[in-house]
Amino acid sequence: MPSDNILSTTVSAHAAVRLLAMAGDLSMGQPTDQSARSARLAGQLALLDGAGAEVAMHARLVALLRWSGCTANAAGFAVLLGDDVAGRDAMLRNALPAGHPLTFANVEPLARIHCEVAGDLAGMLALPAEVEAGLRHVWEHYDGGGAPQQLRAPAIPAVVYYTSLAGDLEILARTYDAPTAMQMIQSWGGAKYPAALAALAAEHADALLATLDGPDEDGALPAHQVALSIVADLVELKLPWLAGYSRRVAELAGRAAALAGLPLEQQKRLARAALVHGVGRASVANTIWERTGKPGSADWEKIRLAPYWTARAGALVPELREEAALASHMYERVDGSGYFRSLERDALDLPQRLLAAAGAYAALCAPRPWRAALQPQEAAQVLEEEGRAGRLDATAAGFVIAAGGGEGEAGMAPARKGLLSEREVEVLRRISLGESNKEAARVMQISPSTVRTHMESIFRKLGCSTRAAATLKGLTLGLI
Repeated sequence: MPSDNILSTTVSAHAAVRLLAMAGDLSMGQPTDQSARSARLAGQLALLDGAGAEVAMHARLVALLRWSGCTANAAGFAVLLGDDVAGRDAMLRNALPAGHPLTFANVEPLARIHCEVAGDLAGMLALPAEVEAGLRHVWEHYDGGGAPQQLRAPAIPAVVYYTSLAGDLEILARTYDAPTAMQMIQSWGGAKYPAALAALAAEHADALLATLDGPDEDGALPAHQVALSIVADLVELKLPWLAGYSRRVAELAGRAAALAGLPLEQQKRLARAALVHGVGRASVANTIWERTGKPGSADWEKIRLAPYWTARAGALVPELREEAALASHMYERVDGSGYFRSLERDALDLPQRLLAAAGAYAALCAPRPWRAALQPQEAAQVLEEEGRAGRLDATAAGFVIAAGGGEGEAGMAPARKGLLSEREVEVLRRISLGESNKEAARVMQISPSTVRTHMESIFRKLGCSTRAAATLKGLTLGLI
């Protein structure tokens, strides 16, 4: 067994921020460097505005994490736009078709979820208070027309304006051209951001645009250590039924690696790989993941690219390069039927085979919208059959089954801290899986009003107001 808790593994804050920035870019249908390019612009704009180096660093961090709450409201945008990824890309490019359904009334609740989760994330990453404040108000507008609180100047932090204008400039200059982008930004001056800031950006347009392809300044970003599991928890908010999945895979893979006699360093690398494997999943629309029946060929082409984007993320975050490369093999199968590389047995080493088996076992033991969770013995039988059929490595599957030790999803959960009552923990667990009050009430054999009362208590105790934020905090605190 590992000598320490594999979920306690840490990374530098700037590596976590970079990885989360890429996950956000993928969720919004953007190039994988959109947030990084916007961050350079935001920092430069702050300096041009005379804000100073510290504020410029805060602006860069807010710009890097600007999309960090978008996994939490992906389901809502999928309902409104049909495709949460492509739809939000069109929204950012100011290219939604006429008659689109977005209104302030239906976007405001989604913005509230986004901002609360992003702000909570900043707190979990121990980022400066100014960064947390910026993320909690990142969609506010200068004239009070933004969300979630419709604040007006001067109640809006300045970093919000730097981040908003920088993001607009990066996207519009790439979508159209620099003159058109500046014209649009100036037309929004006095509304989205101060007119004086829009005029300053126009005056220094050439210098600002030149920074888009400049070097990143990671040396100025926080370097303290943070829990890598925060990245997994945030990414998995995209699909409520995934909550805690990467943590369970990490536990299984680490235990299986220990049983296989792999060195402690490889055990930890496997666990870290499990915690980052879902980054690429953000690139695929919720409607594809939740479609009933088998995915069609067009869906599969997008699903197959999810592990590619995980590998790509690691290539751009050197501290996690080895883990992301390993993670991108999670859906390979020894008979060549997996993805995205379609590798066969001889090309897959034991850690890669263990990760694939751990991912399959953890998925089988968890409920999905199209099926109930299997009991551990049933999941073990499926894995054994996959081994006999030559799809999973039989030896790796055996180590994973032994690592499961007869424990189901609940048995592998972190220890509870006592912050919530046992009943509240169960309600939070049901809600974290995407169940409505009525669905949770039916399973727990209580009334929907009782579930609602428990949720109000949970929100109060955890200091949050949305289910997504409660799920994120519940996972981080070890409550679920």
